[in-house]
Amino acid sequence: METSMQGGSRAIEDLAAEAAYGPLREKLMLYGRFVGSWSVESTWYSKERDGRKGAGEWHFSWILGGRGVQDLLYSRGSPASGRGTTIRCYDETADLWHVTWMQPAEGEFVHLVGRAEGERIVQVEKGGGQGGRIARWSFADITSSSFLWIGEASTDGGASWSLEQELKARRMK
Repeated sequence: METSMQGGSRAIEDLAAEAAYGPLREKLMLYGRFVGSWSVESTWYSKERDGRKGAGEWHFSWILGGRGVQDLLYSRGSPASGRGTTIRCYDETADLWHVTWMQPAEGEFVHLVGRAEGERIVQVEKGGGQGGRIARWSFADITSSSFLWIGEASTDGGASWSLEQELKARRMK
């Protein structure tokens, strides 16, 4: 087995994994159940609740020896520079997920901690966010063929939350 990358040209191939890491499979399936491709319809809400809508795709894959899940999320027709990615890795010692969303073209970098809460997956921003704003992103109504992603924010330390985005996903065939 080759243990080093050659000039970085294989970086993407070396990052990819075929499946969940066997001994942790049950824990890894919290996000592993999303591996595959999804068609999404998104609604963004401003303070005026204008409900701007868009459609796109969300693709999830196993990475890092099957110990993590990475996704690519984008609006249909968007340039590559306008796309974002999330890396989610399970921390066996703390029994939680480290989640990092990045969309450099928009200056978005968010670091969260994810866990199951009942039937939902809830991810809350680490470190209190920027300017006192905290993000909370949740997966809800999860089935094998659909889910609802909810983006919320708090400016009062989590005492109250305002809805910023909803994303409805359907698995592509």
